[in-house]
Amino acid sequence: MQTRRTFLAASAAGLAAAATGSHGMQYHLSCGAIGVKAAVPQAIEYAIKFGFDSVDADGKYLATLSDSDLQRLRDDMKSKKIVWAIAGLPVDFRKDDATFQKSFESFPDYAGGLHRAGVERVTTWITPTSGDTTYLQNFSTHSKRLRDCARVLADHGIRFGLEYVGSKTSWASQRYPFVHDMRTMKELIAEIGVSNVGFVLDSWHWYTSNESKKDLLTFSARNVVSVDLNDAPAGIPVDQQIDSKRELPAATGVIDVKAFLGALKEIGFDGPVRAEPFNQPLREMAPDQALAATKAALDKAFSQVG
Repeated sequence: MQTRRTFLAASAAGLAAAATGSHGMQYHLSCGAIGVKAAVPQAIEYAIKFGFDSVDADGKYLATLSDSDLQRLRDDMKSKKIVWAIAGLPVDFRKDDATFQKSFESFPDYAGGLHRAGVERVTTWITPTSGDTTYLQNFSTHSKRLRDCARVLADHGIRFGLEYVGSKTSWASQRYPFVHDMRTMKELIAEIGVSNVGFVLDSWHWYTSNESKKDLLTFSARNVVSVDLNDAPAGIPVDQQIDSKRELPAATGVIDVKAFLGALKEIGFDGPVRAEPFNQPLREMAPDQALAATKAALDKAFSQVG
């Protein structure tokens, strides 16, 4: 199955809308997630060669570009029907207050640079446990710090996606479990209380949290910022699955990709979907082999929902 790319009209602010496949979602190439080293220009060429719709936005790289160089990059991407998928959050919100404040100082400039480049989504993940901070303490700290980040991103028209980590081997590894499933993440997002905040939905965490298609159908498309698609090793009980040992989408059939993607299609999600398998054999492949295998896995997964 080949993706059909559609480059939608840019918004009034000049931001590029998402290119989508025939299934309504973007094939997102995240080179780092599959162990392929590539700067932004190379990632764009890989995306074209292997049939992806969007690539990661490297905020630090984009900040080094002059206005004219950035415009040339954006024009080139537009001509090739490639758009930005997501950028990472550079703010260190997981440590002490001083560390957070220091890393936050430059964040407005970083967000402004993303806006200048046409990037519309920033994502991060939530550590699901702590050795010394209780749930309520952690909840209070996270909601305050992430609210500060969300407001800065909102000022620049950027959506903010948060990912929960569902593996029991992760959230039960220290004394105090924290947000690690859809329900508790909804509570954290509600407490943050900024309208641009939504979910990064990962089929792995959905599966390891014992969640269902019915749970996914509680979302609207606006609630979902981006999607990670993975499978799980066969023959391992769900509560014993290890977060760092995954498989490419639809590789084993352990995770019900038809239900997962079917629900996203049903709610009208049209954003980026990437493979993030943390898979050592994939990382040991040559770049072209890893990229071809990743694209084939996404094709196999999406073929189940049309």
